Amino acid sequence: MVILDQISHQKRRKWFRREDTPSISSYLSEESITFLQAKTRDDALEQLVYTLKKAGKIQDAPAFHELILKREQIVSTDIGLNAALPHAKSADFSEFFIALGVQKEEEGIRWKSPHHHASDHHSAVRLVFMIGGPENQPKEYLDLLSNLTRILKDEDLRKSLLSIDTISALYRQISLY
Repeated sequence: MVILDQISHQKRRKWFRREDTPSISSYLSEESITFLQAKTRDDALEQLVYTLKKAGKIQDAPAFHELILKREQIVSTDIGLNAALPHAKSADFSEFFIALGVQKEEEGIRWKSPHHHASDHHSAVRLVFMIGGPENQPKEYLDLLSNLTRILKDEDLRKSLLSIDTISALYRQISLY
């Protein structure tokens, strides 16, 4: 198991997290982390939605799932780097939250809808950070998306997250950010 050391963590934190934004762990709980069994984007989204429901972050799982799918139809949330950031906002939420899904299989998840052409380029997604939150806080929303994108550029972190075998260790690792 690869765990990043504290010295390199301090350097990464300086490079990959703006000090004026809350840490990723302030939006995440161990209960909202799961190992994905999905092979397709839609199955992964559904698994993460129900992980959030089970964690008590959302009440109406079908409605949130629909919001996530609608957002995904606008443009894919596959950001490359074997990662995706599906996200949706709703007036039903008073605060932001994150679910983390990790696909341990190297082939990853096919992150495309059935409506895309076979020639469309999509990476094999293995890390999925699903974000939900209120509609009336656009700055926090954009800061959160930006912060996640920034830390996912850290190849050592991505490798570390993919090598970890327990939910509690995943939470401890992401809590460094």
